Amino acid sequence: MQRSMLAGASAMANFGAGLLNNPANPFAYFGGGPVVASALEVFAHAAEPRGKPEFGLNETEIDGKTIAVHEEILARKPFGQLKHFVREGVKGGPKLLIVAPMSGHYATLLRGTVARMLPFADVYITDWRDAKMVPIAEGRFDLDDYVDYVIDFLEVIGKRPGDARPNVLAVCQPSVPVYAAAAVMGGDKHPNRPRTMTLMGGPVDTREAPTAVNLLATERPLTWFKQNVIATVPMTYAGAGRQVYPGFLQLAGFMSMNLGSHLMSHWEMFKHLVQGDEESADATRSFYDEYRSVCDMTAEFYLQTIEVVFQEHALPRGEMRHRDKIVDPGAIADTAILAIEGERDDISGLGQTKAALTLATGLPEKDKKYYMVEGAGHYGIFNGSKWRNRVAPILEQWITDHA
Repeated sequence: MQRSMLAGASAMANFGAGLLNNPANPFAYFGGGPVVASALEVFAHAAEPRGKPEFGLNETEIDGKTIAVHEEILARKPFGQLKHFVREGVKGGPKLLIVAPMSGHYATLLRGTVARMLPFADVYITDWRDAKMVPIAEGRFDLDDYVDYVIDFLEVIGKRPGDARPNVLAVCQPSVPVYAAAAVMGGDKHPNRPRTMTLMGGPVDTREAPTAVNLLATERPLTWFKQNVIATVPMTYAGAGRQVYPGFLQLAGFMSMNLGSHLMSHWEMFKHLVQGDEESADATRSFYDEYRSVCDMTAEFYLQTIEVVFQEHALPRGEMRHRDKIVDPGAIADTAILAIEGERDDISGLGQTKAALTLATGLPEKDKKYYMVEGAGHYGIFNGSKWRNRVAPILEQWITDHA
C-alpha cells in the first residue's frame, strides 16, 4: 500500500518538476521555480518504485583492446541462476564465481566488482531471485539450499573448458554458506572444489567486534523476528502466500545506520539541481537507483541465518550442520583462503572474516592470507577506488599464485 501511494506521489512530483523546468514556463527562470522544481525532483527520485537493475556491462578492456561482453545463463533454479559474462573472442583465464549476497539487494550491487575482474578472469555470478516473485509451489529455500546452490554452480563451472577447480569470491553475507560449501566439497574430495576462496567483509564469527547489526540479532529472541519482521506476500505478486523478510525493511535498517549521511547526500543532490549541475546530481541519483532496488528473502532463509550465524555462532563453534551433517572447517585442505576486511566496516566488524583462517586447521599457513583495507567501510572493499586499486590487485595475485 505504501509503495502504491508513493508511486503515485512520485509521478505527480515528476510532472510538477517537469512543468516548472519547462523552458516555456516563465517560473523556470526566476522566483522560487528552480528551487521548488529541484525539491520535487529529489522527492520523485526518492519515492519512485524500482525493479531489478541491469548489469549493463557491454564491454571491457584487455591489453589496451576493447572487448565486447554479453551475458548468458548457464543454470536456472527456482531461487537463483548462474550468470556468465562472456568476453567475446577471449579464451582461458581463471574461472571466478562471485557469490552475491542475499541480503535485500540484487546481484547488480556488485556491478563494480564484476567490471574490475572482467579483464583478468572468466567471471560468473549468482543472480538471486526476488522471493516475492517465486511461486509458492517451488517450495522452500533455506541456508542448506544456499550451500547446495553454491556447490551446484561450482560444479557447472568446473565442467566447462579449462581448470576443473574454479575460484570463488564471497562478498559479505555469503561468506558463511560459501565456507560451508568449501568444507563439504573438501571433505568429499569433490573434483570441482574451489582452488581459492576469498571472503570479503563476511560474518564468519560475529563474536569478534560485534556491530549494531550483530547486536540487533542477539538482543532479541528468534520469536521476536518471526512476529515482527516476517510478512506474507500479497496476492498481487507471483509468490503470493509465501512468508518473506521484505527487502524494504532491510533497506530501512541499512539507511537508519547512516541516516545523517543519506540526508546530506540528498541535500547535496538538491543543491546540484538548483545550480544546474546535472552531472553531480546524476552521480547521487545513480547510486540510490541501485541502493534502493531491493528484493525479499524467504522467511526460512532469513530466520535460519539469524539463528545459525548470529545467535548460535554455529560455524566457529564447530556446530554448523548441512543436511544434518556437521560442517568441518578442517576438511578444507587445499583451497587457499584470502580474508579481506575494511578498517571502518560497520556491518561486519574487524576480525569476523579473519576468523575463517583460524578455523581452517587442515590448511597450510602458506595458503592463508589476511588483508585489512585501511580507511575502507563495508562497501569500499568491493566497490569504488579502494576496491579497484588496492583490493583487486591482491585478489588477482592470490588467484595467480595458486593457479
